[in-house]
Formats: sequence, structure tokens, C-alpha cells
Amino acid sequence: MNLAYPASLRRKLDPASLAFLVVAFLTGIASALQVPILSLFLGNELGVRPYMIGLFYTVSAIVGIVVSQVLAHRSDRGGDRRRLILLCCVAGFLGCLQFAFDRHFALLISMGVLLGSFGGTANPQVFALAREHADYTAREATMFNSIMRAQISLAWVIGPPLAFALVIGFGYTATYLAAGVAFLACAALVARTLPFIPRAPHAADHGGGWRDPAIRLPFIASTLMWTCNGMYLIAMPLYVTHTLNMPTRTPGLLMGTAAALEIPAMLVAGFSTRRFGKLAMLRFATAAGVLFYAGMVLLDSEPALIALQLGNAIFIGIIAGTGMLYFQDLLPGRAGTATTLFATSTRTGAIIAGAIAGGIADAWGFHAVFYAILACSLLASACSFMMRER
Repeated sequence: MNLAYPASLRRKLDPASLAFLVVAFLTGIASALQVPILSLFLGNELGVRPYMIGLFYTVSAIVGIVVSQVLAHRSDRGGDRRRLILLCCVAGFLGCLQFAFDRHFALLISMGVLLGSFGGTANPQVFALAREHADYTAREATMFNSIMRAQISLAWVIGPPLAFALVIGFGYTATYLAAGVAFLACAALVARTLPFIPRAPHAADHGGGWRDPAIRLPFIASTLMWTCNGMYLIAMPLYVTHTLNMPTRTPGLLMGTAAALEIPAMLVAGFSTRRFGKLAMLRFATAAGVLFYAGMVLLDSEPALIALQLGNAIFIGIIAGTGMLYFQDLLPGRAGTATTLFATSTRTGAIIAGAIAGGIADAWGFHAVFYAILACSLLASACSFMMRER
């Protein structure tokens, strides 16, 4: 792992940039094969109650925050970020093996969650390295980030339908093994193709974190946005299949449709951000989210739910890409900390989502969860309009 950048490698397209796109796709595939089926795996394969499903998501998010924060501070102190990414990919592979063969809830919510948290940290670290790559090669970061995020969306076009097809045809073991293969392939590419970026170490946090009000409100807004998405991912598969009595393939179809629409949404957002600014795009995304979740409350047919995914694509596509860049701009020179702070908002949202979705579903059913999601999306939109350009 000694690949370094020559000064001449400042072109529009180069092997390192292509490697970033492939690695982003593989980390996306690894996630897209696991996340859509998790609530069904816990509910159907392990037979746990909705409250325990929510608890699993909450514990997973808490452990993920601790792991990602520790690794983020370590990554920004200098050294080779690729070694950290490689460690995360190997841990993700081991976590997939456990979910493939272990059916003990206590072990899955402890060791399985820990390994999965390391695996989940690979993605923000890849994006942190990509931002450093873009800065080092004088590349325009907004479009490069949008194209990388598009690879995640492409993975989510393929991943959820494939995950449900594997579950239906071969079971959960085969599905988690497929995710493990994606982590292994990602590890191989990281070790052989991603470049080393020379950078100055940051020995300590010199401010600009949670204590900064200019970062605190964006963090709260981002957390609320990802709380909405977290509750949606928990409730939607069970709501669609159990409450609306739709086929098992429908959740994968909805997720795949949203991911397919996210690709043009991200690319258009990348161009539009140059004209309107990141904050305006984030406000537009939250408005789209409110409309989407209102539709989920009111509509109950498969064609209508598929059509609604346009709003979901705009919401997630913009906040995932533009939101990350917004945080990186707030903490210049500290890509690992900024990207992980953004990722922490997603995990904090998952903590809240697990607690709310599990409790509401246990008491009033999965349809009631979408009323809570709608209320949360309204709060997120209000916060985005309170934010100011820095």
C-alpha cells in the first residue's frame, strides 16, 4: 500500500478516481444487501417483537457512534487512512459471517453489532479520503462527491431487490454471505488501488465541533432528517408486507426505485448547488421529504407508493451528498472528523428512530409510525430554514 500521487496526476479521469467509484459502489452493495432485510430477519427469522427490533437498531446506532468517533479522531491525526478502511472492511466481512450463521439475539446485538459498526465506518472514511483526493488533485469536490454518492445509489438500485430475491430463493444465510463477499472485494481494492494522500496531522480538536453553534444546528437538522429515514427503513418492510399485505418483493422494489431515482437527483443537485448553494438545496430536500412522508401516511396502493419514491429520492439524494459537503465545508482541513460528524448524525437519527419506531409499532401498529415520521420531517424542515450560510 505505497501508491502515491505524482504531481502530474491531476486529470479529469484517472485510475485512482475510478477506484474510488468502485469502492464506493462495493461499500454501498454491502450495506444494501443487509439493511433492507434486517427488520424482517429479526422479526421472521429470530421471531423477536417489534420493541426488540427497535432496541436492536438503537444499540447498533449507539455502538456505531462510539466506534466511528474513535476511528475518526485517529484518522485525522495523520498516517495512512487506507489501513483504517481496510480494517473496517475485514471487520464488516466477519460481521456478515456472524449474521449468516448465528441465530442468537444476544450475540448478534453484541458482537454482531460491534463488527457491523466497524464495517459501517468504512464508507465515511472512503468519502473522507475521496475529499482529500479531490483537494490534493485540484478536483472540483462537489461533482466528484455527487458522482461517488451516485455509486451508492446505484448499489441501492441493485442491492435491495437482490437481497429480497436471495432471501426468497436461498434464505438469509446466502444473503449475508453475499454482503460479506462485497466487503472482501472492497478490502482487496482498497489495499491495491486507492492512493496514499500526504496530509498534516491534527493532534487535537481545536474547536469547530459540537460546541460551535454554527455546527450544532446543522447536526440537529441532519439528525432529524436521518431519524425520518431510519424509522422509514424499520417500519416500511413490515408495514408493506404485514399491514398492507403486499408481496415480499415490494419493499425491495420500493427501495430499488428510490435508489434509481436518487442517481439523477444527486447529479442534478451537484450542478444546482453551484448556482443556488448547499443550504438552499438542503431546504429543498426537506420540503420534498415532508411531501413524501405525507404521501406514505395517506396512500396504500403499490403504484402510488412507487410513484412516491421520487420524493424519497430527492430527500435522501440531496441530504446524503450535499449534507456531507456542507459539514466538510464547516470543518476545513479535517475531512475525517467532518465526514464522521455527518455520519454520526445518521447514527444518532437511527438511535431515535429505533426507540420511536419500535415503541409506536408495538403499541399502535406500523401505520402509526408514519405519522411520527411526518412530524419529524416537519421539524427537520423548520431547522433547515433556521440555518444560515457560514
